Amino acid sequence: MTRIDFYVLSSDRYEAADTFACRLAEKAFRAGMRVLLAVESRERAEQLDQLLWSFREDSFLPHAAQGEDQQAAVEINCGEEPGLHHGLLINLCSDVPAWFSRFERLAEIVVQQPESLARSRSRFGHFRDRGYPLQSHRIGSN
Repeated sequence: MTRIDFYVLSSDRYEAADTFACRLAEKAFRAGMRVLLAVESRERAEQLDQLLWSFREDSFLPHAAQGEDQQAAVEINCGEEPGLHHGLLINLCSDVPAWFSRFERLAEIVVQQPESLARSRSRFGHFRDRGYPLQSHRIGSN
């Protein structure tokens, strides 16, 4: 069963969620997990692609858009089927992808914005009611 982690950031900026997603992807990659970053648009995918190269000066995180490199340990997904991925899904979408349960872990990143907080409360209850193992992490300034 998919383990679901909610990362509650102290920031109210959506950009902080993207930066945290990069940090989380790097940590999972270094631990040997395959990572899929789910976004809603090609534009957002391109922004995240650029951020993955520059979020930290001393970091190198090899990645690709979904379908570009079948061997990439970190991929950015715009709604396509996840293919061979089953490690960590980092969800940056408004909705949870229908195929999330194929993954060992799902990371939901929450910023201090009313719609983000409401969405995460609803999802937390939904997952809890269905018996998914849940963790919540409060993350300080990013």
